[in-house]
Amino acid sequence: MIIIFTGNGKGKTTASLGQAVRSLGEGKKAIMIQFVKGPWKSGEDFFFKQNPKFEIIKGGKGFVGIMNDRLPFSIHKKTAQATLKTAEKKILSKKYDLIILDEINVAVGLKLISEKNVLKVLKKLPQGIDIILTGRNAPKKFIDLADIATEMKEIKYKFRQAKQGVEY
Repeated sequence: MIIIFTGNGKGKTTASLGQAVRSLGEGKKAIMIQFVKGPWKSGEDFFFKQNPKFEIIKGGKGFVGIMNDRLPFSIHKKTAQATLKTAEKKILSKKYDLIILDEINVAVGLKLISEKNVLKVLKKLPQGIDIILTGRNAPKKFIDLADIATEMKEIKYKFRQAKQGVEY
């Protein structure tokens, strides 16, 4: 099953983590591969460190072009492409029941990785493995391929007042 959490509202990563909790509760194994976020730690890193059936891979170098980012675009692009290769290996390993590709839609929108290459990876998804794609502006082809697509709509969001344990 392919699930997409997209939209401008908060909660895409949080919803995917909730899905992981549900999966883990059923005795399944899950992994989250983050494309843009990192290298900082957030609440989920600390919590899930205690659960050997859940793994988080921080593939990103942080936000691209905002929030004091000074890295060259080429470094972000190289890192995102390597993260997609890691995701493909994890998918093909068949070791996980649930795979979350966090902020992959953003990585595509920023042209760090191509929509075409992501679709190639998704078409290799073995039967019985569920995958979640998160991030704003999910490409139409991803939505067309998905079994479930949910759009988070922003009503109010005071980002400048972000709170540890709630926002990250």
